[in-house]
Amino acid sequence: MPMLDSYLFFDGNCAEAMRFYERVTGGKLLAMMKYGESPVPQDPAHCGPGDMDRIMHAHILIDGRNLMASDSPKGQHKPMQGFSLSLFYDTPEEAKKKFDMLADGGQTFMPWGPTFWANGFGMCVDKFGTPWMVSGGAVNAPPQG
Repeated sequence: MPMLDSYLFFDGNCAEAMRFYERVTGGKLLAMMKYGESPVPQDPAHCGPGDMDRIMHAHILIDGRNLMASDSPKGQHKPMQGFSLSLFYDTPEEAKKKFDMLADGGQTFMPWGPTFWANGFGMCVDKFGTPWMVSGGAVNAPPQG
């Protein structure tokens, strides 16, 4: 069966962002490779001038799901838009804690509060430019199974 996971692109701060996401989510950082560590680091198709210390690939495993990322080649980065990463927690207290961590230094678009689908929900863009939707404590959750 196919698996759909997320892959993010940063502008030189991928390593910092992925270490932050590892701390926030409790995930495990499984890989972090710089362009200069690639088997073809001198190939201009894969690594241009100034790219050697940028991240070519990073991978965090978060409760069985993958969050992957890299730094765009220098001068080619475009801001993230048109999507949000969504985190759900069983309790609104845990979700609020994670939301506050993600929102710190970023921008909140929907302040934390109850909704008709969750006891707590908020939307923000973190300090790295990644959009997030965080929910906690489902209201009238459908039965599982």
